[in-house]
Amino acid sequence: MGGLAKGLGVIRAFGRDHAALTLSDIARSACVPPATARRCLLTLEELGYVTRNGRSFLLRPKVLELGAAYLESMNIEQITKNHLEEVASETADSAALSVLDGVEIVYVARTSVRTLLRLEAHVGSRFPAHATSMGRVLLAGLSLDRLQRYFDNARFEALTERTVTDAGELRTLIEECRRAGYAAVQDELAYGVIALAVPVFDRHGRVVASLNSSSHSGRITRTRMVRERLAMLQRVSRQLSADLATTPWLSLSAQL
Repeated sequence: MGGLAKGLGVIRAFGRDHAALTLSDIARSACVPPATARRCLLTLEELGYVTRNGRSFLLRPKVLELGAAYLESMNIEQITKNHLEEVASETADSAALSVLDGVEIVYVARTSVRTLLRLEAHVGSRFPAHATSMGRVLLAGLSLDRLQRYFDNARFEALTERTVTDAGELRTLIEECRRAGYAAVQDELAYGVIALAVPVFDRHGRVVASLNSSSHSGRITRTRMVRERLAMLQRVSRQLSADLATTPWLSLSAQL
């Protein structure tokens, strides 16, 4: 199965800023010898996941099937569509649902009425948990052992001058989030981005996802966002929690 792991590593080498890569680029990013990267690329090309343009390789749309399998297994889009549209409609901003994957959050559903100037996310987008409202909500829902594992493995990089990078301060913010039941973050992930997030629970009361409303920090203050949107987000979260109770993969993820 080592070949499978190397092939997945080759796929992960591509990204928004690395859409076209040479063989050397891919080998370096995937941490494999060039000969191994070449064999993986030839197999992926034969299967329809990769194509080439001169000396550069690019992903093909078929790669989307890999991520779609996860979303379809949970029926996320159908379950969350109306709820996220309700949040977006009431706020005239963006709404999203994310889950925790290692030290990052992953968007599994999103809708938007307004496009943020500094940051545009989509289903599959990944962001460091420490710098996001949804990340702090998800971290607040972890057991003490899992939270410690997170702190052992995470790197707290400063994405802006306002990003909290001190582990002690972050622990305090996570504990405050656990007590308050929400997190609000402004200009930490990117300048101009402000977001408010609340937890989504499974039938056993475990935090399995996070729901947020985001806007531009020039349009709304943190205090006003909490005052005007928290109750609405909590109401929608309760509805989502009830609907997602039939989604076994989310419940299982809370235990991993």
